[in-house]
Amino acid sequence: MAEVLIIIPTYNEIENVASIISAVLSLSGDYHVLIVDDGSPDGTGQKVRELQEEYKGRLHLLEREGKLGLGTAYIAGFRFGLDLDYKYIMEMDADFSHNPKDVPRLVEAVKQEDVGMVVGSRYVKGGGFKNWNKYRLMLSYGASLYTRLITGMPVKDPTAGFVIYNSIVLKKMNLDKITFVGYAFQIEMKYYCHSLGFDIKEIPITFIDRELGTSKMNMSIVQEGILGVLQMKMRNYKV
Repeated sequence: MAEVLIIIPTYNEIENVASIISAVLSLSGDYHVLIVDDGSPDGTGQKVRELQEEYKGRLHLLEREGKLGLGTAYIAGFRFGLDLDYKYIMEMDADFSHNPKDVPRLVEAVKQEDVGMVVGSRYVKGGGFKNWNKYRLMLSYGASLYTRLITGMPVKDPTAGFVIYNSIVLKKMNLDKITFVGYAFQIEMKYYCHSLGFDIKEIPITFIDRELGTSKMNMSIVQEGILGVLQMKMRNYKV
């Protein structure tokens, strides 16, 4: 059994899914991939089933009925990974906004003593963006600053979605407590980890805007993030 499970949620990612799976499973290192597909009408799930023949034992698929949200996809993936006793569990996008070549750096960092989570960060020295417009840059930076001010969490990129957990962290979490399904989910997971006393390490990555497919960002996701941070601050994640 590999030590590392990489969870990639998909919804209508037929243009990217084969390429991202190939890029990850071609890396030097014994990694497994779990695709969590929300009933993509474009045939993403079917494509993954076909690829399972090529990547026997290394490519897993969870198919769900309907678009149920990013957060619930990752929670389903966490439960899958914990049931199969993976030591490290990673979150990653399907659209190449997270560079597969950065995977080994995140894996190596989480293996350090006392590190509960590693964040591929756009806001530490050496990190950044590629092909983002000014509006998205302002929105992302503003959300990060707002989150840090409200929660006091010492993470410079709290909305980042390229992260890896030591499974010890996930085992100590009550995953039923996770309530957010959009990008606020990313903040909630980091805040929960921080509240449990685990160290969170950030390493620099360059976030690249997707070239193929359609972004899932919308105003309801932004609103969830704004209100969700306030709700998190009032919630006790230690019990």
